[in-house]
Amino acid sequence: MREHPERLLDGKRITDCFSEGFFHTDFWWMWCTTFAFEPWHSAIEFRRYLNRFIHLFKTFDSMSGIYRTRFNQYDSIVRPLSKWLTEQGVTVQLGTRVTDLRLAEGDALTVEALTWTRDGRSEETVLGPDDLVLVTNGSMTADSTLGSTDTAPVLDTSGDAGSWQLWETLAAKRPGLLGDPSVFNSSITDSTWASFTVTTKDPTFFELMEKFSGSEAGKGGLITFKDSNWLLTIVLNHQPHFRDQPEDTFVWWGYGLFPDREGDFVRKPMRQCTGREILDEVLHHLRFEEGPQILDHSIVIPALMPYITSQFLVRRAGDRPQVVPEGSTNLAFIGQYAEVPDDVVFTVEYSVRTAWTAVARLLGLDRQPPPVYKGGHDPKVLVEALRTMHRR
Repeated sequence: MREHPERLLDGKRITDCFSEGFFHTDFWWMWCTTFAFEPWHSAIEFRRYLNRFIHLFKTFDSMSGIYRTRFNQYDSIVRPLSKWLTEQGVTVQLGTRVTDLRLAEGDALTVEALTWTRDGRSEETVLGPDDLVLVTNGSMTADSTLGSTDTAPVLDTSGDAGSWQLWETLAAKRPGLLGDPSVFNSSITDSTWASFTVTTKDPTFFELMEKFSGSEAGKGGLITFKDSNWLLTIVLNHQPHFRDQPEDTFVWWGYGLFPDREGDFVRKPMRQCTGREILDEVLHHLRFEEGPQILDHSIVIPALMPYITSQFLVRRAGDRPQVVPEGSTNLAFIGQYAEVPDDVVFTVEYSVRTAWTAVARLLGLDRQPPPVYKGGHDPKVLVEALRTMHRR
């Protein structure tokens, strides 16, 4: 696929580029459940992922080439960064929603003021000549809802999530320049999946899974039930997964890419299931005799995320704004819905790269982000990938 310019894939789904047989290969099962791709997602994003991670093909079944943090990413990355920024004098103002950016008249793209609301009141902050505005446009986790062991989460997208609403407001002011949020937030059925977190003080499930998989928790790959109607995948992380997790507590996680389908054992869509019903479905697939014991000793929190794969939806060039749009003097976009050529969304690196690019360009710095790795330019990587694909 590297021979074809990306623009030729504008508006195309993955299914437009592959025959039906491809979606029943081991490679597809591993790829789609590791990165959360679905057949109707963008061929552009799929192509980028193939190019970006071609060097991992040979170890993909074991995920031995994947870097892992010691704890969950919040404890390992966000917490230390937040502490460091606060110590440097950065003010983080929570409970505040930016609702509009006042743009100066003329062809240049200059933000003159921010309109924001907090505690029921609205105010405007006028910017100075040296102020910069970095906007996270769109959100993968907006409007997420939780259930419980005994209740199902209820999908609700009526809240007008702030990051989406702000992007819509800005895009309307400069059509064609600041992207099109409707491409990503108006196809809820295509971007929703369900996940669940299991907490228990009973080590039985971990012991059975380590025996079943042959891998210690945190050292193996994802475990996918490819015959599951929900396309279930479970992940056993190294314990403790949370920095403050008690020693006698175990936590694991799972998700289903097809939450609208009826379960194989629990005869209802995953999105309508309680946490206990979801865990019951998993245990029936595994056929563990200890299933009832595991169920009775587990707390299961299901979640519905309506935009979790919205960054993968079918798009065209220009649907995502450039990190620093043409003509901008003080405005940049960061996060998963800003455009970085060749790099792949749904990664921490993408967010970091957009922020680094924004700061470097707006401040005119010499130090630019490192180039995106392109393993496809390495003959050794290509040969190893080809051998791996033939084995699949």
